[in-house]
Amino acid sequence: MLIKCKKKGINKIVLVYFCKKNSMIKIGVLGAGHLGKIHIRLLKEIENFEFVGFYDPDEENSKKVAEEYNTKAFSSIAELLDNIDAVDIVTPTISHFDCAVDAIKKGKHVFIEKPVTTTVEEAEELIKLAHEAGIKIQVGHVERFNPAFLVSKDKINNPMFIETHRLAQFNPRGTDVPVVLDLMIHDLDIVLSIVKSNVSKISAGGVAVVSDTPDIANARIEFDNGCVANLTASRISMKNMRKSRFFQKDAYIAVDFLEKEAEIVKMKEIDGEPDPLAVILELGEGKKNKEIYFDKPKVEANNAIKDELSCFNAAIANNTTPPVTIEDGYNALKVAHQILEKMKFVTEHIN
Repeated sequence: MLIKCKKKGINKIVLVYFCKKNSMIKIGVLGAGHLGKIHIRLLKEIENFEFVGFYDPDEENSKKVAEEYNTKAFSSIAELLDNIDAVDIVTPTISHFDCAVDAIKKGKHVFIEKPVTTTVEEAEELIKLAHEAGIKIQVGHVERFNPAFLVSKDKINNPMFIETHRLAQFNPRGTDVPVVLDLMIHDLDIVLSIVKSNVSKISAGGVAVVSDTPDIANARIEFDNGCVANLTASRISMKNMRKSRFFQKDAYIAVDFLEKEAEIVKMKEIDGEPDPLAVILELGEGKKNKEIYFDKPKVEANNAIKDELSCFNAAIANNTTPPVTIEDGYNALKVAHQILEKMKFVTEHIN
């Protein structure tokens, strides 16, 4: 814990380590599917969490997971909640709301995977309940912790055009929801965290190819400040891709969320004689030429899921705001549903 103090006119930062009985945060997991098992493993590695156990309705799976991770499988959600301080909800989206309500009513802090809930109304209710109960809720928009985005976000300043592509090879897991809620919502959260302006207009289209809901979708979002974001998501692609490009005054930033790489291209007016090896952009008579600078910042490897869970721990321990709030989850979900409504409108009128 960092404590700032002032003594005899000198500012000091003192790092204080302290231990006290029951200072660990007891946490459990709801849902032990593919992602739930990853969360269980990582929570057991985070020092300031005491992992208590998990609940999964599939008894056979629960037995296997309990043995594999040497932990306790609880017999009900209520039993698990009675033994923890915080819960990590990694269940199918349709059950997020009910699980979170049960936890909030018992005064437990909540980490909840994206999308935060099935409907916008459910997310609104969770915001109300969380504020009344005085508990923390963090939403699992893990791309906020992607190292390529982390090294780039301070360079992104008032972008006016954003283009994102999130393409995935087909996997039956996740097809219970439209691709907008499964994949595009990651990029919606990133865009909304960057563009500090209200949405003014949305255009969208999508096609259901192998499932009952759209498997490929495109959305164009216009903001009050003039920024335009063009987002494409597909779960029937031949290759995987997760790239975003941000265009702003005299700069272009590319973030590859999949390969964990970033590239920053900047332009600057030439003052004096340019370097003979410089890349020059000639703008024509009467205008100053610009020099182009290329920067590929070093991206430090991390475990994004572990980092987001560690931040959840810190928000509880220090009584601070989680890095991805319930309001952030609500905002991304609200725009996602507006996109789905636009897609539905287009489809109905085509047919």
